[in-house]
Amino acid sequence: MIRVIVKRLLIGVLVMWGASSLIFLIVRVAPGDPASIMAGPDASHEQTVAMTAKLGLDRSLFAQYVDYLGDVLRLHFGDSYRFGRPAMAEVFERLPATAELMLASTLIAVVVGITLGLLAGGRQGGVVDRTISAFTIALQSFPTFWVGIMLILLLALTLRLLPSAGSGTPAHLVLPAVTLALPFTATVARLTRTSVAEAMREPYIQTARSKGLTEGQVLVGHALRNSLIPVVTIVGLHMGGLMGGAVVVENVFAWPGLGTLVVDAVSNRDYQVVQAATFLIAGIVMVFNLAADLLYSQLDPRIRLEGTS
Repeated sequence: MIRVIVKRLLIGVLVMWGASSLIFLIVRVAPGDPASIMAGPDASHEQTVAMTAKLGLDRSLFAQYVDYLGDVLRLHFGDSYRFGRPAMAEVFERLPATAELMLASTLIAVVVGITLGLLAGGRQGGVVDRTISAFTIALQSFPTFWVGIMLILLLALTLRLLPSAGSGTPAHLVLPAVTLALPFTATVARLTRTSVAEAMREPYIQTARSKGLTEGQVLVGHALRNSLIPVVTIVGLHMGGLMGGAVVVENVFAWPGLGTLVVDAVSNRDYQVVQAATFLIAGIVMVFNLAADLLYSQLDPRIRLEGTS
């Protein structure tokens, strides 16, 4: 097990290096000049040149990249010129809001998705199964930003049940969390439905029924346990998708998390913040994927990770 974890961590280091290098190139070839933005629209050419030198953008791309790799190793990405403080400190300050949004949406998606999948898979081919299948397909068809806007129009502006934007209270979390969770809920529900339907045809299900267990006990105690492995897989792998979806959702609902920070940083060519946020997001996705791998053998003792006995 230790050897497998070390191997996955080494692969994760390579992935994070690749992600960090890619964002380094992207932010520098993107249109726009951070020196001109920072110097202001009324700055003279000499002032812009001086600002370019101060930011180190007058050096060769290779020299900037070497310095950047050194900063990555020290987890120091420089100071944000917009906020006047270390970029990573600004990222960490926004991280709790994004983590709160992701955890809430994941909880909604897993609980609702598994429940819908159990109901559909336990009665495969029935009215409930067809209704839930059609519902989940519809959930995956709507763009996230459109769903968010529709929820704002209905629940915030028309019915006035929830705030439309901002943060600070549990009520502010409801709309962005539900918006982010809906497509993920559909994915979990469809995957659970398929796994449960397959499990219900296995011989051990008939054995459980012959012991006098109720249908609910058979579903939850036997079929669900053996159907959770693909669900755990998709939850771990979907965390990266949630991070990407959070960028859109946070901007729709003015949620003060990493998503709004990254969009503002990209718009203002704040290289340090973009690089720090990307590095942190890559690390979070790597950790979740590793955790999903390690949970496999706990859910089903028959499964062993490569290199273990």
